[in-house]
Amino acid sequence: MLFVADAGNTQIALGVYEGSELRTHWRLATDRERTADEYGALCRQLFAASTVAVDSVHAAILSSVVPPLTPTLSDMIESVFGVRPIHVEPGIRTGMPILYENPQEVGADRIVNAVAGFARTHCATIVVDFGTATTFDVISARGEYVGGTIAPGPGISSEALFARAARLPRVEIRRPPQVIGRNTVHSLQSGLYFGYRSLVEGMVRRLRAEMDPGTKVIATGGLCEVVAGGLECVDIIDPLLTLEGLRMLHEKNSA
Repeated sequence: MLFVADAGNTQIALGVYEGSELRTHWRLATDRERTADEYGALCRQLFAASTVAVDSVHAAILSSVVPPLTPTLSDMIESVFGVRPIHVEPGIRTGMPILYENPQEVGADRIVNAVAGFARTHCATIVVDFGTATTFDVISARGEYVGGTIAPGPGISSEALFARAARLPRVEIRRPPQVIGRNTVHSLQSGLYFGYRSLVEGMVRRLRAEMDPGTKVIATGGLCEVVAGGLECVDIIDPLLTLEGLRMLHEKNSA
């Protein structure tokens, strides 16, 4: 079986594949202070509570946008599974031309999403990832990574607001009863929820204007179902797209 791991600034997504089937998956809070031993103990606990045995894993792949955490997770994978993971980094075979001015500036997770997104649609595609940042990655109809945009994510935007406005309470990011808030909680939820839905609609419209009007849109990331659910401009919602991209990249590089 294949162990896949994607380390973001807020969460770490983990999964186990048997062939092309995702057998199980988890999300952990990113903690830069944890050691490889601590992550290893946590990983073993997750496996113990699942139907997958640790010793059934014989290969691994890791993508990370948190440089201090990359060697920690790599050491954890070697310790727990006894395998050296493939790293998503410059030089890895993706099968996708990168048209960015400096390809090394593109985050590993964005490349992984682009590969999985194009494989899903086989046409011009925009992948919207609701992570610490909200990223829009654009893939041409020829399967080229064209570029994209980066905006603050809903989570860090709300944290900045609560930190700077002492009288505003912390609220869950969820759909309020209506757009016009009749109390402070609903007013905040309306701005966060409908504001980010409007951001997605506006950015997709502008990106499609520079691409093909028939470009497909895939939403992924931890908040994709909350924020993008029901949006007419979004064709596919897949919170596990990044894990599938890691599986595909392992397949391309395992030889």
